[in-house]
Amino acid sequence: MEIKQIKNKIQEYKSQNKKMFATSSFQTHSIVMLHILSRIDNTIPVYFINTGFLFPETISYKDKIAKLFNLKVIDTVPLIPKNLQKDMAGNLFFTSDPDYCCFLNKTQPLESVLYNHDIWINGVRADQTEIRSNMSVEQEAKNNVMRFHPMLDWTKQKIFKYIKENNLPHHPLDEKGYISIGCEPCTRKIILGQDERTARWFGLNKTECGLNTDLVK
Repeated sequence: MEIKQIKNKIQEYKSQNKKMFATSSFQTHSIVMLHILSRIDNTIPVYFINTGFLFPETISYKDKIAKLFNLKVIDTVPLIPKNLQKDMAGNLFFTSDPDYCCFLNKTQPLESVLYNHDIWINGVRADQTEIRSNMSVEQEAKNNVMRFHPMLDWTKQKIFKYIKENNLPHHPLDEKGYISIGCEPCTRKIILGQDERTARWFGLNKTECGLNTDLVK
């Protein structure tokens, strides 16, 4: 979608008295949607899913962008404390059951947010994973929420062109070789030419955390 179309759609939701929220992981690719939203309506709350396993650089970047764009950023935190997120052998779930780890730290905390909103603005792109390539601009989610994917048809090249044209700050880990940045234990640097999503859950048959599978109809 072009920026004018995104603006028109958000204004349409507002005219229908729809209660909107956005989510963001606050990595470099995320900043484009955040910048666009800040120019359209910076009162829309942006939920930052703070799993407790994030890089400190991500936290500082989130704080910087929230202040720079004057965004209303709200942290979600897990309902289950880390000392209870362990398997029978005493290992944290990210080592033995990463899907369940993602459920506890990402999916479950966001479910309560869905109950209080009508529209979920999500910055997924079709060129990121096969699952995302099959999504629609508007798609039903759980709890009678509609997901709105304004960046779905944007490419990686278009993202970086926008960042350059608007002189937007990069995530601090970009220059260190991190392309797709999630939780610290499950994120790796990638070799030039590899798909960006191979940086996440390295060595596992996993490319999504549940936000884009369990919370989508």
